[in-house]
Amino acid sequence: MIGFTATPAVAVKEFKDAFRVKYINPDSSAANDVALANAFSKASCGVCHAGGEDKKIRNDYGKQLAKLVSKKDKKNIAKIHAAMDAVAKLKSNLSDPASPTFGENITHGKLPASK
Repeated sequence: MIGFTATPAVAVKEFKDAFRVKYINPDSSAANDVALANAFSKASCGVCHAGGEDKKIRNDYGKQLAKLVSKKDKKNIAKIHAAMDAVAKLKSNLSDPASPTFGENITHGKLPASK
């Protein structure tokens, strides 16, 4: 029964674009902004996915976002940004209470699921 209710993991361009708009500041010369922009450029869909070309595997950040938004929300930028705000407050390693939040990673110029 669970297989019928699971949301398929799909890389959605609109989610990647929403992350870019929300977090990437291409005009900034601040070290953390530049580092995040470079990491984002290299990671592409790896911001949320951990499987390289296999977009069915999400990293921890992608798993948390998937609880709040789905492919059907791809045109609802406000909902995507609200989900990003909510997930940014979560620990990047749920089993380690001392881990930084996803948002702290972003602020420090790292991808959200960085260890």
